[in-house]
Amino acid sequence: MTEYLIAFFLIMGGGVFFQWKRPGNINADDLRHVINTIVIRFFFPALCFKVISTAAIDKNILLLPLSALITISLSILLSIAVYSVFSKSLGLSKKEKAVLILAASFGNVTFLGLPLLTGLYGEEAAKYVLLYDLLATTPMVWIAGVAIASSYGHGEKFSIRQSFKTIAELPPIWALVLGFAVNFAGIRLPEFLIKTLDLMSMPIIPLMIFSVGLALTVPKLKQTVTVVPAIVIKLCIVPLMAFAIASLLGMSGLALKASVMEAAMPTMVLTLVLASHYKLDHTLAALAIMLTTALSFITLPFVAYALKGF
Repeated sequence: MTEYLIAFFLIMGGGVFFQWKRPGNINADDLRHVINTIVIRFFFPALCFKVISTAAIDKNILLLPLSALITISLSILLSIAVYSVFSKSLGLSKKEKAVLILAASFGNVTFLGLPLLTGLYGEEAAKYVLLYDLLATTPMVWIAGVAIASSYGHGEKFSIRQSFKTIAELPPIWALVLGFAVNFAGIRLPEFLIKTLDLMSMPIIPLMIFSVGLALTVPKLKQTVTVVPAIVIKLCIVPLMAFAIASLLGMSGLALKASVMEAAMPTMVLTLVLASHYKLDHTLAALAIMLTTALSFITLPFVAYALKGF
C-alpha cells in the first residue's frame, strides 16, 4: 500500500505546486472546476457503465449501499451530537458547526477512494466504490448534506425536489442505470466499445488526485482545535462503525473491506463547494479537507492492515 500512497502523494503534490506557481496564470479553483466537470460528466460515466455492465451481480450489490447509507446516517447524527455538546466551549458559530458536521460525515470516496481501492484490491473493487458513491454518498450529500448546509448557512433554502433533480441530472447516475440494464439483459459489449471505455477511464485516477491537490490550503492554527473532533470521527470512529454495520449485514471479503475503507476516506472536496455556495466558513472546510487528507496517509494503512484477515 505504501507505494500507492507515495504515488498519490506525489500527484497530489503536483496539484499543490500548480496552485502555488499558477503556470499560464490559471487560477487553481477554476482549473479544479474544469477538471471536476470533465471527469464527472465525461470520463466517470464511461467508467461507471463499463464496470457495472460487466460486473458479477451478487448480494453485496445491495448490501454495500445499504451499509454505506446506515454508516453515513450514523456519522451525521454522531457529528451533530458531538458538535452540539462542544460548540459553546469551542466558541463555534453556526456556519463553522455546519462545516464540521459535513467534514465528519462525508468522505472523499471517489476522488481518493477509487484509485486507492483499485490499486489495493484490483479492478473488481471499482464496482463497490461506484455503488458506495452513487447509491449512498451522492444521495446523502444532495439531500442530508444540502439540508444541513442550507439550515446553518445563507442563500437558497433546502428543497427536496431540487435535490432529487440534481441527483437525476448527474451523468454517472444514468451510466450506472444503463450499466445495470445491460448487465441484467445479458448483453455482451463489443470489443471496440470495451477498448473505448477503457481508454476513457484511464485519465480519471490521476486527474482526481491532482484535483485534490488543487483544493488543499495552508491551515490556520487557531482553527485546528475545532477540527479535531471531526478528524477523530471521520478517520477513526466511522471506519469502526462501518465494520460493525457491514458485519451485522453479513458482508465479507472484498465487499466488507471496500465498505470499511470507503468509510475511512478523508473529508470530501465537495464540502468546500457546499460551504462556498451556502456561505459557510469555507476556510474551515479547506482546513478539514487538508488535515484529514494528510492524516489519512497514516490512518488508511492501519485500516487496510486491520482488514487483511477478513
